[in-house]
Amino acid sequence: MARVTTAPAEDRLTAQIAFAVEIDKLKRVIRRNLLMDGSRRENDAEHSWYVAMLAMIFGEHAPPGTDLQRVTAMLLVHDLVEIDAGDTFIYDPVAVSAQAEAERAAADRIFALLPAGQAEPMRELWEEFEARETPEARFARALDRFAPILANHNTEGGTWPLFKVTATQVEEKVRLIAEGSPSLGAYAQELVRLSVTRGHLSE
Repeated sequence: MARVTTAPAEDRLTAQIAFAVEIDKLKRVIRRNLLMDGSRRENDAEHSWYVAMLAMIFGEHAPPGTDLQRVTAMLLVHDLVEIDAGDTFIYDPVAVSAQAEAERAAADRIFALLPAGQAEPMRELWEEFEARETPEARFARALDRFAPILANHNTEGGTWPLFKVTATQVEEKVRLIAEGSPSLGAYAQELVRLSVTRGHLSE
């Protein structure tokens, strides 16, 4: 009879602990947009928590039948790759062009820290978010784009004036919001209009 040991369980826990320690680094990745009180810039961990909360708050604005639990899980996972790749400013075309390759390499490394059986489904959540082919992914991406528009609107334009972002550029992101949630897309479009009217966003 083979001798029973606890090594497999210990190895699994060791891998889980390594992943838990690694993802703490998301707290040090600083995003462009400000907190809504204007006191400082937001970090990626705060952003991930916030958009996951938005999935709970705005769930009724998702397409009928959307699995909101999966949306929430997707949003908690979606920016983990930025531990390696950093936050990409969506209005910088040069940075955006290099984003996919950098984030895929980060996904290869970071999700592989998890034990088998956990790495695969978590990686699949990230892949689904990126592909935007399911109602859940489109709604998750809509919330991810809605959050910074809401933040900038509530901080007198936030980073829009600083980086000379135009209403046309923001409206491109609004179209993506509308794909995942027509009602949130319409609201975001109204925020863009109000921001232009108030001089917080250039036409």
